[in-house]
Amino acid sequence: MTEPSATHDDVKVFLAAHRPPCLSLYLHTHRHHPENQQDTIRYKNLLKALEESLLQRYSLSETNPLLEPFRALAGDRDFWNHTWDGLAVLGAAGLFRVIKLQRPVSELAVAADSFHIKPLLRILQSADRYQVLRLNRGRIQLFEGNRDHLDEVELAAAVPRTITDALGDELTEPHQTVTSHGGTGLGSSMRHGHGSKKDEIDIDEERFFRAVDRSILDHHSRPSGLPLILAALTEYHTPFRRLSHSPFLMDSGIEADTSSLTTGQLRERAWAVAEPKYRARLRKLADTFQEAHSKGMAVDDLARVARAATESRVESLLVEAERQIPGDLDRRTGNITLGGLADPHVDDLLDDLAELVLSRGGQVFVVPAVDMPTTTGVAATFRF
Repeated sequence: MTEPSATHDDVKVFLAAHRPPCLSLYLHTHRHHPENQQDTIRYKNLLKALEESLLQRYSLSETNPLLEPFRALAGDRDFWNHTWDGLAVLGAAGLFRVIKLQRPVSELAVAADSFHIKPLLRILQSADRYQVLRLNRGRIQLFEGNRDHLDEVELAAAVPRTITDALGDELTEPHQTVTSHGGTGLGSSMRHGHGSKKDEIDIDEERFFRAVDRSILDHHSRPSGLPLILAALTEYHTPFRRLSHSPFLMDSGIEADTSSLTTGQLRERAWAVAEPKYRARLRKLADTFQEAHSKGMAVDDLARVARAATESRVESLLVEAERQIPGDLDRRTGNITLGGLADPHVDDLLDDLAELVLSRGGQVFVVPAVDMPTTTGVAATFRF
């Protein structure tokens, strides 16, 4: 179990002004032995490339403090034994962040005037991400996943793990009329006699649902912005949805006792719920661009997109996930100059455009090539 991956708050930090150079390192990592044995070697190779790039413009006394936390990570054996599928390591003066990613990323080491965040944006903006709330009396669990992986995330301290955690002394004492017969789900318990006691227990469960809904919303759904799939026994979907105030809770869920499912089986069930929404979102993005393009309100030319971005005209920007166009963007005029990523002042133009559009209040979607409505790497829809 680990903490959640990148959040929108992370992106805000990276978009803020930082004193150059800003170091961005991305690595495809592996979850299991023996594949993960090569991860540290490849990481050190990328770190060496960062150092060589920095030394083109900065002295050793300037680069060593920046690289010190990167080097320390290379020696953290426990960390490298518990990686996911990708890794983002970003650092600048006074800032160092390590973020595990649930999908592979292309290897990249960039020292530039700003952070390279397109791989993070792709993950954050990807429509295939979701969270799963596995709800039962014995244990509350939250998972985060995509089409390929599902990982349990550590619940915030304020989130109740059980009905006892949620209600404490207010729990109907001592729930002695509840006799469990198989399973750990709320609905796996059979109640005997004492109708008034049953009513009290039903009220307890409603209060429990309210507490879980409120705390998951405040501490996980809002920070992540991800849709939430409820996994619980059938009889608890209706009351939970009736009480829920979460705009992230999906209409469809997993109606079963999932306590015996493996994480892989739970992912399969969750993706079956999430995939239709994912496909619909991609179609809508493409259709919106095509409609706007037919009205002269959208373009796919890099230079025109850059100028429009500096004028705050871009409402939404689609950028191709795996493409890189090295160059420099003048954020005042929108002029672009092609270059090479080895230069510590050069980044990926698509990444710079994404940052600029976000900073001007636009939306950015990083899309696989197969789902892009253009072949240029960009597709921008205008506000005016």
